[in-house]
Amino acid sequence: MKNKSLGRVSDYELKLLRIFRTIAECGSFSVAESLLGMSRPAISQQMSDLEKRLGMRLCQRGRAGFSLTDEGREILQLSDTLFASVETFRQQVNQMHRQLRGTFNLGIINNLVTQPMMKLTHALEILRRQGPDIHISLTMTTPSEIERAVMEGRYHVGALPLISPLSGLDYLPLYEEKSSLYCSHTHPLFADGLGDDHSVLRQYDAIAPAERMTAETVRLHQLLNCTATASDREGIAFLILTGRFIGFLPDHYAAHWQEKGLMRALAPQQLHFTHTIALATRKGRQPDAILQLFLHSLHSDHQE
Repeated sequence: MKNKSLGRVSDYELKLLRIFRTIAECGSFSVAESLLGMSRPAISQQMSDLEKRLGMRLCQRGRAGFSLTDEGREILQLSDTLFASVETFRQQVNQMHRQLRGTFNLGIINNLVTQPMMKLTHALEILRRQGPDIHISLTMTTPSEIERAVMEGRYHVGALPLISPLSGLDYLPLYEEKSSLYCSHTHPLFADGLGDDHSVLRQYDAIAPAERMTAETVRLHQLLNCTATASDREGIAFLILTGRFIGFLPDHYAAHWQEKGLMRALAPQQLHFTHTIALATRKGRQPDAILQLFLHSLHSDHQE
């Protein structure tokens, strides 16, 4: 395509960029059809129109499959900044009118819903009750992605284990989470458990988390023969339930399988660690009424 300068960005360009973002998230035109409510030829036409207006090829599509070009990946990243700015503008205007409207973006690690304290759940209930026009967007992802998204302003807040705090974020401790070493009911250690000799653990395959670990967690995993990794707790549970691996899980998450006799903790008095689950917000952030209401709701629940 010929080089060209982009003129005024109209509502139509914004519409085309939103379509492009949806396609990129879906990974194909066909998957995006149902989400966009458009036919594949119509989507293709819209993409061609956007590429003509920008003067660059954004994606490859055809028999070889769908993939973003280098320019497409850069435009996708720039569109994140653009729509974040639009959202910030809308929130600030709404704040002038003292109306709580807009999107509240929250990122959390998976499997916190079984945590009995339910601080986040209670705070979101208060937020919804006092701001019925607020759209809550909750994403479950890895701790590193949560911190990155909060730093970049894509998430207002993030809930994650407090491992090594980043200088650009503030952290509010929510509660302590204890994790123990588990095996499934089909694992050789299930019947007799684990004695005082923990060196036998090296005889069995184990799972290591793919994320950062504290010094205490590293020490415990060094006792194991870690031949597999998992990006999150659900992945660790999945591998444990094969009967071929042992691994650490939060006790509140493993309780479901333990009550059914499908898992057991191995030497839980010795082989366990504790993480602080904290809420991360960006330092130096702009005043935001929705975020302030959520933090106030969380503080009220914390006081209770």
